[in-house]
Amino acid sequence: MKAMAIREILEYPDPRLRKPARKVEVVDEPIRQLVADMLETMYAEKGIGLAATQINEQLDVLVMDLSEERNEPICLINAEILEESGHQEHEEGCLSVPGIYAKVRRAEHIRVRALNEQGETVEMEADGLLAICIQHEMDHLRGKVFVDYLSPLKQKMVLKKMEKRHKAVVAEA
Repeated sequence: MKAMAIREILEYPDPRLRKPARKVEVVDEPIRQLVADMLETMYAEKGIGLAATQINEQLDVLVMDLSEERNEPICLINAEILEESGHQEHEEGCLSVPGIYAKVRRAEHIRVRALNEQGETVEMEADGLLAICIQHEMDHLRGKVFVDYLSPLKQKMVLKKMEKRHKAVVAEA
């Protein structure tokens, strides 16, 4: 494997965030490299989850690490939710929408099937923050951002804040 690389994260409202991911046909070395890069990027940005579409890779790959020590990475490839139950509301943030947080309602408990980075089928049950994170990242892979759950007024406010942020970044460059 090549050295890991920190990749650029697309920021809302970049239209590339709306492109749905393609299923991964085979889990090979390039996919494992992508997973390594995604983890490196997520850790560098102090995130707990990252979808491949956020770094402009339209592949059905997501990574997470909810551990305090940042040493329990989870990789899910071609993830599908088999069942869900209950509801929870939690304040979410996103590496693609920096500095913005909002309450989002999601399933409280989910059961997921996916491939791991070795290409093996895994099934897992998740609730609480892990369930939220999986659903949030799976949304990205379908071209959806957590902002989409907000009222039209709140969406406009987020868009204005992001445009202001982009102008400030461009002005600094």
